[in-house]
Amino acid sequence: MNVPAWLWAATLVGIVGVIVLDLVIVDRRPHPFGPKEAARWVVFYVVLAALFAVFIALYFGLSYSGEFVAGYLTEYSLSVDNLFVFLVIMTSFAVPAAHQHRVLLVGILIALVLRGILIVLGAQLIERFSGIFYVFGAFLLFTAWKVWLANDEDEPDPDGNGLVRFVARRFPTSTEYNGTKLTAVVAGQRMLTPMALVMLAIGTTDLLFALDSIPAVFGITSEAYIVFAANAFALMGLRQLFFLLKGLLGSLQHLSKGLAIILGFIGVKLVLQAIHETTSLPVPVIPVWMSLAVIVAVLAITIIWSYASSRPTKEP
Repeated sequence: MNVPAWLWAATLVGIVGVIVLDLVIVDRRPHPFGPKEAARWVVFYVVLAALFAVFIALYFGLSYSGEFVAGYLTEYSLSVDNLFVFLVIMTSFAVPAAHQHRVLLVGILIALVLRGILIVLGAQLIERFSGIFYVFGAFLLFTAWKVWLANDEDEPDPDGNGLVRFVARRFPTSTEYNGTKLTAVVAGQRMLTPMALVMLAIGTTDLLFALDSIPAVFGITSEAYIVFAANAFALMGLRQLFFLLKGLLGSLQHLSKGLAIILGFIGVKLVLQAIHETTSLPVPVIPVWMSLAVIVAVLAITIIWSYASSRPTKEP
């Protein structure tokens, strides 16, 4: 897949343009983000991703388009698990409802930049060392095992972010919000506001999830452009999905099981691919269409299972 420089530039400009448009439309008047407004934006971003998949199919072929769709679905589904952590972080920092969208927007922009760096490093590793798929595959299998055994009642600790603790110790920090401002003058001294810390917390905490999701997408495609695009489209629609599912996150009780199965499946796919490329053993290679089918099927079963389990049972 030969991606010209102009297409990389156009993609980056397009992503920045969409985010700026979102920022201008939504945040010109800070307000609590309701489910109906969130639903409209989620549909907008999903349609945008679908149009991008059509463009990939027309420009590069159906195979690469399938890789993008599979990668996008994988990133989006894994990102849903992040939403609970985002909810805990914003609750811990007591972010006003009117400013939660801005917090998520800036936090996700930080995450996108950090993920971009990881994707470049991952692509270089794959290009120089084909055996890296063994490492990625083993890591995903280990992660799948941890996710499967994880206790859903264990809440993440927002204070566990070392970078946030470091910044809070090294720089004067106020305890009061000042709108969306990142700094404020308190008693004659310039200080960071909680807004700056919560944005940093969300952006850097997402990086921990990226350590799982980026190798998973590389298990579907080795094309850095598709991996980056899948991450960008998933992250762009993530904050609207947060407000849409905010009241339903507790109902997705079996989501972690589904994500564990997806991670395990991609881990096996990576190991098989590594064996195929580094040895002469006749091992099967899982095609993109099968990966896409498995991801869609697992997500559908997980959602239906969670919905059925969360419905109240009628008393006899």
